[in-house]
Amino acid sequence: MKKKILVVAAIAMLATSCTMSYPGIATGNKIEKTGVAQKKLFLNLAITPVDLSIVKAASNGGITKVATVDYSIKKGLFFTTYKVMVTGN
Repeated sequence: MKKKILVVAAIAMLATSCTMSYPGIATGNKIEKTGVAQKKLFLNLAITPVDLSIVKAASNGGITKVATVDYSIKKGLFFTTYKVMVTGN
C-alpha cells in the first residue's frame, strides 16, 4: 500500500506545472501583428545569455508600434518556460 501511494505521489509531482500570466503594457495602437520571445530552461539554468525583452519580441514579429505586452512563466518540475508576447503594428 505504501508503494502505491509513493508511486501516485511521484507521478503527481512529475505531471504538475504552474503557469502565471500577467499583462505588462497596453497602449492605443492598433493590433495587427504578434511577436514572441521565449526560452525554455532546464533547472532554471541558462548557459548562454537569454534575451526576453520587449524589443526582441517586437522585432521577431516585425512590430514598430507596440499595443500590448503580456508575460508568461510556466514552471514544471525540471523545465521553466519564459515568454514575452507583444502585439502591435
